[in-house]
Amino acid sequence: MILFDRYETIEDVLVHMHLHQWFGWTDAGNKIYKNLEIYEVLGVTHPKPSEQELVDALAAQQAAYDALEYTRQRKNVYPSVQDQLDMQYHDAVDSTTTWEDAIAAVKSKYPKPG
Repeated sequence: MILFDRYETIEDVLVHMHLHQWFGWTDAGNKIYKNLEIYEVLGVTHPKPSEQELVDALAAQQAAYDALEYTRQRKNVYPSVQDQLDMQYHDAVDSTTTWEDAIAAVKSKYPKPG
């Protein structure tokens, strides 16, 4: 699962549940569950999720996003693809392990949890 952004509110969960605008707020300045309203769109009314379902979905997405923090950290410090290819070429020609060492250093600095 690719998680581009960490959800911060139940509105983030709702936005990603369906492709069209299927919900709104009775008070746009106070986006809490009791102000959530579900619209009929193209003749379809989706069932209103319970508050607990939204809270659980928010917590699950946040946990999944947070669990992949190491990948975001690694991405920022890995050498560029061009540099890695250059390292691999020189390793093959010079019988060195520059590329392996560079990748191992990043993986060691930001280990996969668990």
